Amino acid sequence: MDIVIILLWILATLAISSLSCVIGKRYGIEYIIAIMASLVVVANVIAGKIVVFGPFVVPAAVIVYASTFLLTDIISEKWGKQHARRAVWAGFYANVVLAVAILIAISWPAAPFAKDFSDKFASVLGLVPRIVLASMAAYLLSQHHDIFAFHFWKKRTGGRYLWLRNTASTAVSQAIDTAVFITIAFYGIMDIVPLLIGQYVIKLLIAAVDTPFIYGVVWLMDKIPVKKAGNGGA
Repeated sequence: MDIVIILLWILATLAISSLSCVIGKRYGIEYIIAIMASLVVVANVIAGKIVVFGPFVVPAAVIVYASTFLLTDIISEKWGKQHARRAVWAGFYANVVLAVAILIAISWPAAPFAKDFSDKFASVLGLVPRIVLASMAAYLLSQHHDIFAFHFWKKRTGGRYLWLRNTASTAVSQAIDTAVFITIAFYGIMDIVPLLIGQYVIKLLIAAVDTPFIYGVVWLMDKIPVKKAGNGGA
């Protein structure tokens, strides 16, 4: 795939995530939490495909999943660490539902006329439970570290330098996420070193690109009034 198209997809994914925050400021944080959970589920479904990004090989989920850190940082900035943790746990529970649902679907005997399709279904999604396990461990460790680090740097800087706490917290959190996820998901299946390097480099790229988004979203959120209950809802 052309690198320009991939870069456009990165921008589009960050834009969609940013839009959910703007909507969340107006109508409630539940919108952001729902998008957070959706991104995590989508990431786990598509993570089994290994793709090429320039000179690197990465799981296809790298763009979608990396965008969740933008949401965590925005929630931390505007709602605080408790709400950020709520969003993280919502994504975790969505992972559990995904894993159980796929395991049941694969184990469920197929209709006789759909046996070939069932085998293809299992071959495509058969890795998902292992990927979800890897994601659960990596997700909880990295996202909770991201929240801790974001507020650590916010306190250290007196609430200034949003770019610093966004980048510093995400860079270390992404390293934790990459090491845990790739090792658990793909060790023994393929050479994990190129995946470790490739995924972390791409995640750092996305973390750098998302800085203008977090500034734009925070600025917009400060301009948007909160929708009060009883005014007609969304």
